Amino acid sequence: MTTYPLSVHAARPLSRALLLAALMLPMLASAQAAPAPRLPVIVDMDIGDDIDDAFALGLLLASPGIEIVGITTAWGDTALRVRLLERLLRETGHSGIPVAQGIPTANPTPFTQARYAQRGAMPSMAPAAVDFLLQKIRQRPGQITLLALGPLTNVGAAIARDPATFRQLKQVVMMGGSVRAGYRKSQYVPQRPADKEYNIVSDVAGAQALFGAGVPIVMMPLDSTQIRLDEVERNALFGHGSPLTDALTLLYHQWIDAYQPWSSTMPSLFDVVPVAWLLDPQVCPTTLLRIAVNDDGMTRATPGQPNAAVCLASDQGRFFKVLMEGMLQ
Repeated sequence: MTTYPLSVHAARPLSRALLLAALMLPMLASAQAAPAPRLPVIVDMDIGDDIDDAFALGLLLASPGIEIVGITTAWGDTALRVRLLERLLRETGHSGIPVAQGIPTANPTPFTQARYAQRGAMPSMAPAAVDFLLQKIRQRPGQITLLALGPLTNVGAAIARDPATFRQLKQVVMMGGSVRAGYRKSQYVPQRPADKEYNIVSDVAGAQALFGAGVPIVMMPLDSTQIRLDEVERNALFGHGSPLTDALTLLYHQWIDAYQPWSSTMPSLFDVVPVAWLLDPQVCPTTLLRIAVNDDGMTRATPGQPNAAVCLASDQGRFFKVLMEGMLQ
């Protein structure tokens, strides 16, 4: 039998131990690694009129990678929108998210989900939206994404008050405008030319201020956001039975039951597309363009230095993967 010096006998098991440790270290490091930081977002929205705002908020609430820093209500009866959000957040277990009241305006559009909102409470200390937005930007310069899903009244007022602070946003991701394609009820009818889109034409001055503010803009116009929630997806969501999908079901049926001559039973998920893009940018690849907002509310691509990354076509299959997998947890 061959014999070895004692030192070699001692070295053999030590080498195996070191090898095992070397193999285990990457796995241990991976297990102990801190979770990826969440994306801080402030949502400026006109929830309560059309139903797409509610689905957009639902996807945000269901997404663990998103930190909702706060929600500001925009356009029309902004106090009633605060009450809608208070009830929705409370009943879905998210009552810790701050809600700020935006600048009230006239609004010819029916508040279709008013009966749901009227059962919500008005917080005793709801801050003013512009104050809240600027304060949060100052606290976290270069970090916050503003998700602009309604007319841009609050946005325009924030820029007018403190343009330097507003420029400290990481980016503005917005639903608004119409670059090459206008409104249409179905993807199977001929494409219309560009239209005056609701969010832009409701407050043209606010839109002009945003596109001239010098902040990075990701724009989702009508061209890419007219994705409809058909019966198969609706039934899967409404039958899911979570507090969040139950709330969306109630809001959807109030929307259906209200007077809204422009609508049908199949919602267009305009405002959900920017949320899906935050979660997976391949949902809506962008093109750099210079967008000018005309005084009549049209959004035109013009020659010159780009001021926005614009999505002109979305991947609907990828969109529904993000939406359904996010909501059906």
